[in-house]
This record gives sequence, structure tokens and C-alpha cells, in this order.
Amino acid sequence: MPDMEYLKRATEINPEVIANRRYLHQHPELAFDLDNTVRFVKEKLTEMGYAPADCGDHGVVALAGGRKPGKCILIRADMDALPMKEESGLEFSSLTDSAAHTCGHDTHTAMLLGAAKLLKEMEDEIPGTVKLMFQPAEEMGTGAENMLKAGVLENPHVDASFGIHIFAAVPAGVLVYANGPMLSSCDVFEITVKGKGGHGSMPNDTVDPIMVGAHILTALESINSREIAPDSFGVLTVGCFQSGSKFNIIPDTAFMTGTIRTFDSEVREFMKKRLTELAEGTARAYRAEATVSFPTQICAVITDKDVARIVGESVAAAVGAPRVIGNFKPIAGSEDFGYITSEVPSTFFGLGGCPTDYPAYPQHSPNIRFNEDAFPVGVAAYVSGAIGWLQSQAKEA
Repeated sequence: MPDMEYLKRATEINPEVIANRRYLHQHPELAFDLDNTVRFVKEKLTEMGYAPADCGDHGVVALAGGRKPGKCILIRADMDALPMKEESGLEFSSLTDSAAHTCGHDTHTAMLLGAAKLLKEMEDEIPGTVKLMFQPAEEMGTGAENMLKAGVLENPHVDASFGIHIFAAVPAGVLVYANGPMLSSCDVFEITVKGKGGHGSMPNDTVDPIMVGAHILTALESINSREIAPDSFGVLTVGCFQSGSKFNIIPDTAFMTGTIRTFDSEVREFMKKRLTELAEGTARAYRAEATVSFPTQICAVITDKDVARIVGESVAAAVGAPRVIGNFKPIAGSEDFGYITSEVPSTFFGLGGCPTDYPAYPQHSPNIRFNEDAFPVGVAAYVSGAIGWLQSQAKEA
């Protein structure tokens, strides 16, 4: 299929992509509880002629191509929603108040199904294999890791990967990508301070965990201001500090949680180590005890420069160079596609989905809307990027 034919064909099937997206949007599911979503995806893939397979906990994979020798590239979409009520006013809004696709994963799934349709139509021409990855639990930061452990990168072995995320704040149909860091790591930390409770009138008989926690919070600020080189990036944020239940009672415990974000693995490990040392050491200094844990740990999305260049050039040829912007400045948001980029050379694109007659709300806003006119660009990008990379490898061989 000639380069510009990808966008033309993607535009022709856009009504189908929109219909799939709207069904998924009305029926959001959370984390690994994706029974209906997985059923829908597998039915659509089977109708196209695929033999979709389960991978891990509510993950789905399917293979396109493989009829010609060549390498294997993985293209991925996440499927889960967020635990919140939608307030967008769309006629196809979520049918439940407990879940909503306010991050756009419904659009990713629909666009990858659209890409699957195009790839099936040209299957005899694919110089290798395209593995389609439909992933659960991205919002938990554990879905990609779960599919990794289940072997998503094998049978056949994956040589490169490519992901897309839609953004309502980027002009519709514009694609952005980075050469190197794209999205930061995200390590969620939890600190529990154990003191000794008592009456507020007799603080000398207590070990006040609120006071200790306050000192820990202040100590943690020194990591950013005094322990990281000025030319390094690292952000430590405490987003929750909870303790106590009544004005005249000193509680037994205090709890705080937050995130550490960076693009550099060495800075990441250093910040986690220092957070633990400062929390535990500060607590001991005030006769308390601090317990530190990291319940969620997401790798940074670091793109491979060669894969990014090849895919970027292929996508630009398919959708038009003015739509594609390289050298995107990294942002501190996180995506568990980082688990994939840490294992195989990869690239990751942001797709603009800004509506034309509605405010551009940020991701996770209950009011967010995405422009469905952007979907053909996403579908064409998935297909052209994957085929372009496979063709480049075939030429090298």
C-alpha cells in the first residue's frame, strides 16, 4: 500500500472506528476487570480473521503478517478507564457513574482495532510480523508489567515496539514524538510514621507522629533543592498527609504518600534511597518509627533514537510531514509503556485530539472530550509506523 493510501483507507473506515470507540466509551471498565472490553476486542479481531489470544490478566494479543520472513514489531493500545463519573455531556457518555474513559484509552483501543483491519487487508505484503497488544490496567501502572511476565514479547520475539496516546490539549491530528526521554518514571511512595498517642494536654507522654511527619516532609524537600544536580530532573511530591481524628488527641500514627518522577534511572534510584533514609532517620531522631514502601513503580518512557527516526519518517510520509513533530520536549507525566521501552527499542507518539468547538480539558478531567476527526491519523500512524520499521529492517538484512 503506498504511503498516502494509509490515511485515505483509515479515513474510509473511520465510521467503524468511531462506532467501536463510542461503544467502549459507554461501557468503561477498570484495571484488570475488563471482561466485556476483552470480549468486544476479541470478537472484532475474530471477525477480521485474527486468532486473538489471552496474555496475562485480561490482556489480548493478535498477530498480523508472518507470511514473509522478517522481524516483529509490537504496536500497543491500553483499554482501561478511570474510577470516576463522566461530566462531558456527550450523547454517548459512560452508562455508569463509577467509571469513565477520561484518559482516552477507548480511543486507543478503537484506533488499534482500525489498524488491525488495515493490516489484515494487506497481510500478504507485510515484511515480517506486527504484534497487536491490547493492554489492561495502565492507570494502575501494572498492566504492561503483567503482560511482560506473561510473555508478550515472545512467540514471536518482539524486536521493536510503538505506542500512541491521545492528548486533548494538542491540536487534532498532530503527532509528536521524542528522541530519548518522552515521559517520566513514577514511583508512588507511602510513609507510615508510628509514634505513641495520648491526650493533647500531656504531649510529653507521647511521641507525636504529626510533628515527626512534618519534619520528614521538610527533610524530603532537601532532596530536590540540595541533593540533585541542577542539570538533572527529579520531582518529589507529597500529595497526601493524613493523621488524627480529634482536636485534643495526639494520634498513634501518621501517613503520607506521593510520587517521585525523573527520566534518569540513576537519579530515580538515588531519590528512592534518600527518601527512605531521610524518613527512617528523621523518625528515629524523634523516637518514632517510619516504614517506607513503593507500591507502584513505573519506568520512564525512553524512546530509541533509531526506531523513533524510522517510525517518524514513515508516519510523516503517510499523514503528511506538517502533522508530525519530532524532538518533543519530555513531560513529567507517566505511562506504563515504559516497561516495554525498557525491554526493546521503542518509540511513543502523542496524538492531538483537541476538539474544535469545546474547551481543551486536561487528561482525567470529568469534562474531557476528544476529537474523533483525529482517529484516521492515529490509525494510519500505527500501520505506517509498523510497516515502515519492518521495511527498514528488511532492507538492512
